[in-house]
Amino acid sequence: MAESASQNTVILVDQPARLPISPRAIIIGLIGAAIGCFVVCWAELVVASIQIAICQFAPAAIGLLFVVILINLLLRKLSRRLGLRAHEIIVIYMMILVASLTTSRGVLERWIPTLVAVNYYTTEANHWDKLYYPNIAPWAVVFDVRDGKPQKVAVDFYEALRPGQSVPWALWAKPIAAWMVIIAALIFAYACLASLLRKQWVDSEKLTFPLVYLPLEMAKDEPGPTSFFRNRLMWIGFAIPFLIFTINGLHESFPGVPLLKLQYPWNPFFSTLGRPWKDLGYTTAYCSLAAVGFCYFIPAQVLLALWSMFFLSRAENILFASFGQSFQEMPLFPTSIWNGYHVAGAYMVLSAYLIKSAWPHLRHAWAMAHTRGDETAPEGKEFLSYRTAIYGLIISSVVAIIWMSLLGMTLWMAILEVIVFLFVVVLVMARSVSEAGMLMTETSFRPVDLVKIFSPQSVLGPRTITALAMVDPVFTRDLRGNLLSTFLDGLKMTDAVKLNRRHLFWAIVAALVVTFTWGTALHLILPYKRGAVTLYGYAYQWNSFAGFKHFQSVMTAPDKFEPRLAVFFVIGVAFTAFLAWMRTQHVWWPFSPLSFALSGSWSMIVFWCPIFIAWIIKTVVLRYGGMKVYSNLRPFFLGLILGEFSQAVIWATLAAVWRLRAPSFPWP
Repeated sequence: MAESASQNTVILVDQPARLPISPRAIIIGLIGAAIGCFVVCWAELVVASIQIAICQFAPAAIGLLFVVILINLLLRKLSRRLGLRAHEIIVIYMMILVASLTTSRGVLERWIPTLVAVNYYTTEANHWDKLYYPNIAPWAVVFDVRDGKPQKVAVDFYEALRPGQSVPWALWAKPIAAWMVIIAALIFAYACLASLLRKQWVDSEKLTFPLVYLPLEMAKDEPGPTSFFRNRLMWIGFAIPFLIFTINGLHESFPGVPLLKLQYPWNPFFSTLGRPWKDLGYTTAYCSLAAVGFCYFIPAQVLLALWSMFFLSRAENILFASFGQSFQEMPLFPTSIWNGYHVAGAYMVLSAYLIKSAWPHLRHAWAMAHTRGDETAPEGKEFLSYRTAIYGLIISSVVAIIWMSLLGMTLWMAILEVIVFLFVVVLVMARSVSEAGMLMTETSFRPVDLVKIFSPQSVLGPRTITALAMVDPVFTRDLRGNLLSTFLDGLKMTDAVKLNRRHLFWAIVAALVVTFTWGTALHLILPYKRGAVTLYGYAYQWNSFAGFKHFQSVMTAPDKFEPRLAVFFVIGVAFTAFLAWMRTQHVWWPFSPLSFALSGSWSMIVFWCPIFIAWIIKTVVLRYGGMKVYSNLRPFFLGLILGEFSQAVIWATLAAVWRLRAPSFPWP
């Protein structure tokens, strides 16, 4: 009894007070989530030039948060009691953010078209009906796999319904319900991982989490001379991208207005130099001021490592070309095949390192999960209790493996797909956001690519290949909208506003319910009413059948085993291990394993230029101005972010209401 009393005393001392979520925050958050679903669908699918929610820090979410803040400022003037408190604003923001990411590239934008695209794009030339249809699980698609021709449900989806016809909801109900099993399992697995990683990454390693700075500044803002919204530097930073995109938006409607270029492709210039320079690989300088703003808050050493490793990947391409090796792309990724397998090796080493670093904490979590105090101890106030997180993660993984097996994969391939995806790829992508502030979570390989290290992919068999052609475009190929990193960002913000983490979990669940009802409905209504062929090409005319197109050659003729891929993989393992060793031995060594793992990804292709610019700015500021000047300039760079992202929401709204052409934003 004495021991129990002692433990209770410790609990009372250690457990910080946490604020509950108010009903009004939930209601506003649900309304915001519903609006976010519509704004994202219209901007990305119909307008198509504004990808408003493909970044982990979604412009749609920050734009809608800005609206909430402005309304809140007006309410505060009427009465301070009417104003929202900081923890309520963070709840609303997280609900909108999760809804926006999930509606976009996170799930819906990749998932819904995949259920019907293969039928519409089946032709007598590609013979997909003979190659794939016999191996497709009938419950996983909308069309009848017994009929090889493009069917009405697919034709109407792509070419629009005739006047008076309605969306065939009944045909979609069964496959949507079937896929929701694995989608729910994976999202719950993200929540479990976030619960297990939070203490290690936030409290022990104290990662920077650059994506939380702006929403926290906006949420915690109080009236007065030090107010964030009264800071002149913030408004100067806000005005620069606001002016640029106003001019570029006017240019779209009035060509006489000059265009301020924000994209500078390098490949045309290098192509004029001939080989080996023309094999540089796709390289464009995307000049996003918002990305520069984010990168200002990333340690200078990390910035140096990121852009240096990107240029190292380009130098490697030129080196290979100088020895007569023509540039060969990694299947379905915009990087070289040698870099793709280097990165695969880097991910293996990096994920092992992350697990090893967290091992003492994970052992503690396991012990806590098997004690009666799991729910009442300070550790029990995580997103989920350790007991729920551990067993929930195991059960979610098993459900995903069984689901993929039922879809047609062999058991060992389903295990490889789930384990590599959840505990390697998603883990490293979340780390890239929490530590390196990456706005996009994009990798350079799929779990199935690891098979080619040991054997040809044709040994997988037609049923497994067909299942992979469906699963990879939905989950493993384009990871933008990764909710694990979003959950971790949210948990980081709960500490700053003293928010009850368990309450945040249920608020997010409520937002996801809205997303998977209203958001799914929008993803069906828009194609059926407007015709998917007129909508965003990436979602409907590429990603949705990219897997089928890629595996077509494997299905028609067995591929060959390529030993060189294993060599590339081993080089990646060795180089990453070297980088990790140097980091542990020398404090001055700037090049991290994470920077090498990201080197050839689409994320770095888009953001290497802002990273480089921010590194120069931050180096100069810290060297000649010191920490005082660095801190004083923070509002300016936050203003750059707010200005660019608010313009994205404004132009998406103008395009929806008045059908104006929107300017292009430099984060494709």
